[in-house]
Amino acid sequence: MSHTQATPAPTRLQRSELAVPGSNPALFEKALNSAVDYVFLDLEDAVAPGDKEQARVNVIQALLDLDWRGAGKTISVRINGLDTHYMYRDVVDLMEQAGDRLDTILIPKVGVPSDVYMVEAMVNQIEQGKGFETRVGLEALIETALGMANVEAIAAYGGRLEALHFGVADYAASNRARTVNIGGLNPDYPGDQWHFALSRMTVACRAYGLRAIDGPFGDFKDPDAYRAAARRAAALGIEGKWAIHPSQIELANEIFSPPEAEVDRARRILKELEIAAAEGRGAAAVDGKMIDAASARMAENVVRLAEAIAGRG
Repeated sequence: MSHTQATPAPTRLQRSELAVPGSNPALFEKALNSAVDYVFLDLEDAVAPGDKEQARVNVIQALLDLDWRGAGKTISVRINGLDTHYMYRDVVDLMEQAGDRLDTILIPKVGVPSDVYMVEAMVNQIEQGKGFETRVGLEALIETALGMANVEAIAAYGGRLEALHFGVADYAASNRARTVNIGGLNPDYPGDQWHFALSRMTVACRAYGLRAIDGPFGDFKDPDAYRAAARRAAALGIEGKWAIHPSQIELANEIFSPPEAEVDRARRILKELEIAAAEGRGAAAVDGKMIDAASARMAENVVRLAEAIAGRG
């Protein structure tokens, strides 16, 4: 292990993340009562320009009126982009009026580390000025060619940054990629054309202690394709995926939860290695397969996730 190691971001269960338009408050309580782990109230792409200011008012009221944490939800807000005049007022109003009710702020279209710095500087000052004892985390959407070209530097930023999300739709547009639907596969490509981007972002996250989250899948009437996309992401180390429709919540929870058999095997691995260590051996066997210290680290990841899911339940 390198002597240089990043401090891990706070642990948050993030198997499923529901996007809820800030302009549609009728959906807020439904999100609160759903089985989703994470909710982000959206002020950006899901809100028309003429509705931006009212959506901000709606979101702040929802943060004040609804007990998101009591319902076991992590609550986040996606602000508008740094290239818009809505962004500064999003941060100021959210933080000043409801900063102690907010878990994270999701920053869209992050291209360089200084994009994160700008939001963090504002959050720092407002939090101090208001005397909040809570600490709002930041998450960054990697959804442009510029963001992916700088993803390692963004991940290394540190500070309040907790997670990176892959925004496939804007990423496709930024790269002028031909795609059939949001997150779907182009049959002309021999495999998954999002594999490189997801893998690169995930490696950057793991190198610097961040959570790695996959973004939306547009065809909510095709659960099998959603499951397939989620499984591919999970195989790379991604720990959760967006749901743009309530029907996708259970799909994400299913795919990003370790099966009971996998958890049982992980516990057996840890037990057998504990016995081996007591006997002065560095390796052991489970189900006829060799296990060692690397096996223990993988098993610990599975057990920790299972315990977090059980704790939420």
